[in-house]
Amino acid sequence: MADRGFPDQHTTTTTVTSTNTSVQTNIRFDSSYIRTLPGMLKVGQLVLNILGFICIIASNASHISRGSWFNTVAMGGFWFTGIVLALYLFHIVEKLYRIPWLKIEFVFCAIWTLFYLIAASLAAAFAPHSEAFGAAAFFGFVAMVLYGIDAYLKFKAVRAGEIAQGERVIVKSTSTAASPAY
Repeated sequence: MADRGFPDQHTTTTTVTSTNTSVQTNIRFDSSYIRTLPGMLKVGQLVLNILGFICIIASNASHISRGSWFNTVAMGGFWFTGIVLALYLFHIVEKLYRIPWLKIEFVFCAIWTLFYLIAASLAAAFAPHSEAFGAAAFFGFVAMVLYGIDAYLKFKAVRAGEIAQGERVIVKSTSTAASPAY
């Protein structure tokens, strides 16, 4: 009777993974980034941030705490997103490719999704008293969706091992060896 604890045949699988990162370290302006999905998301976020900010500032109740919170979220998002967009447009992100840009952007976008949920909800609750708050709430909810989509895309990119700008090629080779039964 054969020993049930040991198989008749043994298979060994070896996987070798190599990564090749290709980046250009010169600073240059490249407007083609705006035509990519991440670029369009950033431009949309900038526009929605400024529109929501203007709506709150234009209202008579901009001084109340919910208006101040909305403007804090809008301006924080505007400045961070604008600076990151500029870094991408001038390929500074590619020059500094060792910085985990995708993780930084993922964390920011996830936090701003939550912040916009809170800020837009507070503005919507005050909408019966001020039409400007209702408009700001609309822009805030749309910005929340854009930041959420951006966070999801950044999460997928981080999981796939991508870099923010430039090119990373991951090559996997697998070899399998089987030993005969004795």
